[in-house]
Order: sequence, then C-alpha cells, then structure tokens
Amino acid sequence: MAELKTVLNDWHRQHGARMVSFGGWDMPVQYRGIIEEHKAVRQHSGMFDISHMGRLYFKGNGIIPFLDKLCTNQIESMKPNQVRYSLICNSNGGILDDVLVYRLAGQWLVVVNASNREKIVQWIKNHQIDGDFQLVDETLHTAMIAIQGPQSLRICQDLFVDSIQDLAYYYSKPNKIIAAKIGLDASDENLEVLVSRTGYTGEDGIEIIANNSLAVPLANTLLQLGVVPCGLGARDTLRLEAAMPLYGHELHENVDPIQAGLEWAVKLNKRNFLGREGLIRTRDSHERIRIGLELEGKRAAREGALVYSQTQVVGQITSGSYSPTLDRSIAMAYVRADYGILKTALLVDIRGTFTPATVVALPFYKRPGSK
Repeated sequence: MAELKTVLNDWHRQHGARMVSFGGWDMPVQYRGIIEEHKAVRQHSGMFDISHMGRLYFKGNGIIPFLDKLCTNQIESMKPNQVRYSLICNSNGGILDDVLVYRLAGQWLVVVNASNREKIVQWIKNHQIDGDFQLVDETLHTAMIAIQGPQSLRICQDLFVDSIQDLAYYYSKPNKIIAAKIGLDASDENLEVLVSRTGYTGEDGIEIIANNSLAVPLANTLLQLGVVPCGLGARDTLRLEAAMPLYGHELHENVDPIQAGLEWAVKLNKRNFLGREGLIRTRDSHERIRIGLELEGKRAAREGALVYSQTQVVGQITSGSYSPTLDRSIAMAYVRADYGILKTALLVDIRGTFTPATVVALPFYKRPGSK
C-alpha cells in the first residue's frame, strides 16, 4: 500500500526536511536538527504538520449517547466548543486509541492517531447500532497545523479576524484567516478554519484545521513570521518531557488507561462505555505501571531496553531520549508496581551498559506558570 502524503509534503522537501515513514504517511522527522527545533518550541514558537492525524466528523442525531458509549471520558457533560481528551477501549479495557473530542456547533469531531484511523472507523461502524448520524472522514480533505511555544498566540493573533487571546485551554472556535495576511484573495471561499488551544508539546499554542488550499500559504506566512518548522523528532522529545504517552509506545491494546496513569480520563461511575467492565475487573490488580526515570549521563535509553533492580528484570522502557530542556537522559517505562515508588534506584541496560536510574515524578517538565 502506497504511503499517504499530506498537502504540505512538497513544502517539507523544499525546506530541507528529512522524510520518514510514520503511521502510513510520508512525514518530516527534522529540518535543521531535533535539538534546535525542540528549543525553538520551548523558547519561542515552532510549527508542526499534523495533517496525518485522523479527523472524523459526526453529524446527525444520537451522537452524544454514542460518543459517551465509545469513550472512557464523559462526553455528555462537554460544553459548546470544548475539547476533551479520552481513550477508546476494546471490550477488555485495552486501549484502541487516545483521542481528542470536540463539541462543535451542529456537529462533533474526534481526532485520532494516524496509524489508528482505519481501525477506529471500523470500530465505530461495528458499534453504531443506535443513532441516526453520519461519520464523515475529512482527513484527506483538510490540513492540520500546530503552532506551539510561548510566543505562538502573539505571533498568530494578526492572522485571524477574531481574537485568539481569550481562547481557553482545551477549547476551540471557528475563526477566519485574513486573506491578505497569507497572500490570498479576500474572495477565497476557504478562509474559515477551526482553531483550538491544544497541543502535544507541553507548551501553550494552537492547532488549526483548515481547507487543504490554505496549508502552503499559511506555512509560508508562519515561516516569514519567524516560526520554526519542526519535525516528528522534536515532537517526540517535547511530548516525552511533558510525559505525554504515545500510541504504540506507552499505549496499546495490551495496556489499559488506569495502568497507563490516565485514570483521570476514565469516568467509571454511572456510565456504561465500551471496556468499562474490563477496567473494573482489573483496576486494582495491575502488575506493572507507567513511571518516569532520570538516568545518569546523557545516553538515551531506547524503547525495549530492560529495567533492572540489581540483577532482576522489573520492567521495560517505552520511550527514552536526551532531554534538551533538562540536559539529562529521561525515559518512561512500565515496571512492577512495587518498584515504581518515587526515588527508587534502578538500572537500565543501555546497549550492554547498566546505567543507574531513579524513579521520578511525571511530567519531567512543566511550562512556567502551568499548574
């Protein structure tokens, strides 16, 4: 099967990106370098092409009870324009995907991971018994661009007709791009966009869903405004510092949300969602839990590296990297629960070298001023 390409694929190549296969898509992993791109987001502003993420729109009747049944988090209580993180689980409580649910005017949007889009679409079709609604997959017809970093809102403000400064965290609203700001004619019919104050970096910022025709003009304008183009490499180190789990690493069907430390996104009481009974059965019997580790030195502990207590294997690394912000090696791992206590001393086998590590609180990094 041929790899999919976002509408910005040629743009990435023209601007020196090194491309890799990711989730069935041809995506940029880096431009000038991961550390430079990482620091740009932490200190100023960076942009990411996230058009590979699936965008599934729900239109019609019966959407709310269906999404409440589909998702571990409560959907019925969402306010207009609110965005909420949730998990979608299989019948045993294993994670099929982690998603963002948007309550929009007259419709709902669920953003899913690129590699899981077809799986989730089929899961929805298999369980759509009640409700007269349509599922419309707009992934290939729209672009999605994330602008992340402490200067992002200030830089982007003048691109929009309406203010984005008062947009609350994890809320979205429709807005309109000012055509002249991105070099388009005011008569263009595709200037309407959806702006959300969301992101996957641990920094403040916005994510924009727009018609494909806006993607290149918008990317060019952001570049002219000093926003640094960033690839998947920096996105991974940024989300790791913020301890945000990644599907295929911390999350998969053999892990449930409570084991993954995401119990806050699971509302078990008085709700009957798919996977609930499985979660109730296992919630107090997890042998392994997700933890954070700080390692001595700067060598990265990669996925799959074994975690030891003396000579005994007690866990395995799921994600690890040198942290440009903290200037040290960090990792997330699943370890036996009795070894997940803060300040516990462990060892990580980094390509044959047993490296001392300490269990630390997650996240590793919080942006200044965040709770």
